[in-house]
Amino acid sequence: MDLDNAIKVHGEWKLKLRTAISAKEQLDAPSIAADNVCPFGKWLHGPARNQYGHLKSYATCLERHKLFHLEAGKVATAINAGKYQEATAMLDGGTPYASASSAVGGAILGLRKEANL
Repeated sequence: MDLDNAIKVHGEWKLKLRTAISAKEQLDAPSIAADNVCPFGKWLHGPARNQYGHLKSYATCLERHKLFHLEAGKVATAINAGKYQEATAMLDGGTPYASASSAVGGAILGLRKEANL
């Protein structure tokens, strides 16, 4: 698993969500909210669990990844409901989404360090 790419891809969600707001697109909110759908989530719930499940950083990463997707799913749900101003505000700094986004990147770095990946 390319953990640098996982960090990059999760960081790109903010732009994807802002683009959806601008274009008034409908998103697959249930899939976005699920933490086992993206390639990193599939890896976390699959091979990584067997290899790294005993590490503290794995548990932290799993929880923060789940929280990130829950927050991204909330934004997607607001977009789908046509609540564009609310969705935009949800992406601002200091929001649960912003905190979750930052936390997942840090957690991935922590796992990479502890697992020597």
